[in-house]
Amino acid sequence: MRVLCLTLMMSLLSTSGLPARAQGRPKITGISHVGYFVSDLPKTVAFWHDFLGFDPYTTLNRPGTNETRIAFIKINDRQHIELFTDKPANPPSMMSHLCFSVSNVEQMRAYLRSKGVAVKPGNGGKTRTGDYAFEITDPDGTLIEFVQSLPTGIESQDEGKFMPSTRIADAIYHVGFLVGNLDKSLAFYEGVLGFSETWRGSADQKELSWVNLKVPDGNDYIELMLYRGHPDNFGTKNHVSLLVPSVPKAIEELESRPAYKTYLTYGRPLEMQVGKNGKRQVNLYDPDGTRVELMESQTVDGKPRPSSTAPPPPPAHD
Repeated sequence: MRVLCLTLMMSLLSTSGLPARAQGRPKITGISHVGYFVSDLPKTVAFWHDFLGFDPYTTLNRPGTNETRIAFIKINDRQHIELFTDKPANPPSMMSHLCFSVSNVEQMRAYLRSKGVAVKPGNGGKTRTGDYAFEITDPDGTLIEFVQSLPTGIESQDEGKFMPSTRIADAIYHVGFLVGNLDKSLAFYEGVLGFSETWRGSADQKELSWVNLKVPDGNDYIELMLYRGHPDNFGTKNHVSLLVPSVPKAIEELESRPAYKTYLTYGRPLEMQVGKNGKRQVNLYDPDGTRVELMESQTVDGKPRPSSTAPPPPPAHD
């Protein structure tokens, strides 16, 4: 009798109007893009194009005007950077939002609602670039977007295009951003979204500085940047990391480009460092001071560094 009841329940679920896994989380496959506010669009586009070697591949104007609102910088066929000419939403932070690729937008909306995450009504239609997307905010108020790419979208239509050999990197490795309450952030990114922690780092070994979390269905990761008191150095903490095979070769290539002389006017020479994770990196800064990090995937000696056991700073908010 018990087996019969279970069979009937499964039959009812499978034949109901609800799609399969209606309350299940769809795949979150990676970082689609990250957006930043910029004060001088031509100057920032020159930083990305002339210096770093990436191509802008489309722009969006403000509705009803000929004024560019967003410029898109292509990293690869599935990742890009968005440059906004709007005024920053939360100055002095220049980060606009972070977007993850998902297998099914509608399923993602249903899943988040089932977990009590607020999703704005009507938020989730087709974007101006032709894909399905919607937005929420994380525990710190950071705007998080989820996108499902469509064959008719601009990104799919431009597959294989706008990827010149001058690109200093061919992938977004991770995106770092400030969080004020580690427990709440982990409850959201791990508990709700299914990210998995891979490493913890400390700048001084006394207090935890960042936590790395990998997307559940891919290799991209985010870096939760912790702080004590009021956050400082927004442009250093909120950053994008690009993956390169060799930092020394990347530096040599960048220093050979004519635009390097312009970059030096920012007062930022290129200096290779070995991070706390044992990986070589070099920090670059756009005209507004937002950090663009070039990093290798392997440690200098091939051996992984142990995670920090330092305690996190006290929560900056409840």
